[in-house]
Amino acid sequence: MLKGISAILSPELLKILCEMGHSDRVVIADGNFPAESMGKNGIVIRCDGHGIPEVLEAVLSLFPLDSYTEHPVKLMEVVPGDEVETPIWDTYKKILKKYDTRGDGMIGYTERFRFYEEAKTAYAIIATGETALYANVMLQKGVILPD
Repeated sequence: MLKGISAILSPELLKILCEMGHSDRVVIADGNFPAESMGKNGIVIRCDGHGIPEVLEAVLSLFPLDSYTEHPVKLMEVVPGDEVETPIWDTYKKILKKYDTRGDGMIGYTERFRFYEEAKTAYAIIATGETALYANVMLQKGVILPD
């Protein structure tokens, strides 16, 4: 255990977040996301006992979002015709505002199969036990500027 670091962030996850460089992406995946097949050529970290909001909060406490891209946060679009509500997106927006001043404009929405293709090239996928539908979120890492 370390002071000031969420216990959700395992030693393995901390190592992965630290290894990532500018523009690398991490997917925080819901329980329905095919994490193992999408991440078969990369790194999959299991975080099954947690929901995405708490993992997102823990990650963003240490992880700078890319300021050189318009949408460093991507969500999977709802498939046309699917009558699913996405209240979890409002939760994400509240969390994001705590860690980045750009607000909702930094969030991009990506078609489902394109999101899968992008996930295959992510540095890592964090597989959670989140039960909300369309809850997957992809983060693009930024830089930490010198003091």
